Amino acid sequence: MPVKPKISFENLEVAFASKSDNELRKMYYIFATVNNNLAVSLGTKLANWSFALGLPIKGLMKATMFGHFCGGENISDCEVSVQKLASFNVKTILDYSVEGKGDEASFDATKNEILKTIQRSADDPNIPFAVFKVTGLGDYQIMTKVQEGKTLSNKEQEAFRKIQKRVDELCRAAYDAGTKILIDAEDSWYQDTLDKMVYEAMEKYNKESCVVFNTFQMYRHDMLQRLKDAHEIATQKGYFLGAKLVRGAYMEKERERADKMGYTSPIQPDKASTDRDYDAAVRFCIENIATMNLVSGSHNERSNHYLAELISEFGLTENDERVYFAQLYGMSDNISFNLADAGYNVVKYVPYGPVEKVMPYLSRRAEENTSVAGQSSREFDLIRKEMARRKALKNH
Repeated sequence: MPVKPKISFENLEVAFASKSDNELRKMYYIFATVNNNLAVSLGTKLANWSFALGLPIKGLMKATMFGHFCGGENISDCEVSVQKLASFNVKTILDYSVEGKGDEASFDATKNEILKTIQRSADDPNIPFAVFKVTGLGDYQIMTKVQEGKTLSNKEQEAFRKIQKRVDELCRAAYDAGTKILIDAEDSWYQDTLDKMVYEAMEKYNKESCVVFNTFQMYRHDMLQRLKDAHEIATQKGYFLGAKLVRGAYMEKERERADKMGYTSPIQPDKASTDRDYDAAVRFCIENIATMNLVSGSHNERSNHYLAELISEFGLTENDERVYFAQLYGMSDNISFNLADAGYNVVKYVPYGPVEKVMPYLSRRAEENTSVAGQSSREFDLIRKEMARRKALKNH
């Protein structure tokens, strides 16, 4: 019988070991704000308005939301975070979180920035993955037309070829550099177009080892079957499947579009169905770990504990290179640091980019924290408990 892993996400001393008392206090105020829907709504509007007017609020943002959820404005700024995380056995993914202007020059600029993160990953074992969003490399409207089977104009055909070329260039660069690359999931109405590019890259670059990873959003009711189908095709064609699992990030948008356009929503009927399929997908990946690699991107304590149990059940070592746990920088440190302390492979997504250009990312993080049931409340509660624990220790 496998030994059940002794993992507790309640060990606050380990969870917040990387935070000084001052940093903990700052986190307390940030999550107190994020816990308030009205404050989040007003704060993001005010920040966007201030940047639009050219008001000097960059310093304030760096001292608060940006400083907590982002590594810096450029790759070198992130070095402090990379090293600090590494000292606690937590690795980093440098996540360029700038939303471009939507023209060819901005798509090329994004590609060139991702190439820099690939090189940085190749140079540092503490940065095991690079990552990109295909919408940073090309027009989603063209990808949507492709998925719908509509005829593209000559100009659109050329733009689409450029998207395909950029995706392949980044995957090839990761392969040549000896690192791994994650491709984020997107909206369902052009995800199939994206998938085709990703699986073509896997067929080229995942023959010897797992280099290219696709992302599976388990809040879609068809996604567990899509994962199984992707694995079957990979097995038939003789390449490794790279799978990053997430619950999903575009639920409201997906439902609204389905309702507006009169088609069946791809989203699960309820959270319990998403949780069920997420855990089934994790199990499927571990059952087939000989032919695939897994990155489990989850802030759900139960799912992280379940993966640790499966690693034990299937006789894998905690630090098996084929399995990673992933969380976002500035969130769920109780999960990340306790898993890392127990010897598991843990990676944090560390977003970066110019403060004003990362505002859309920060707005989404703040809104997600308030909308994900209990997420910010849970963070806030843990921070408060750790502050009380430290105070009691000093007074002892």
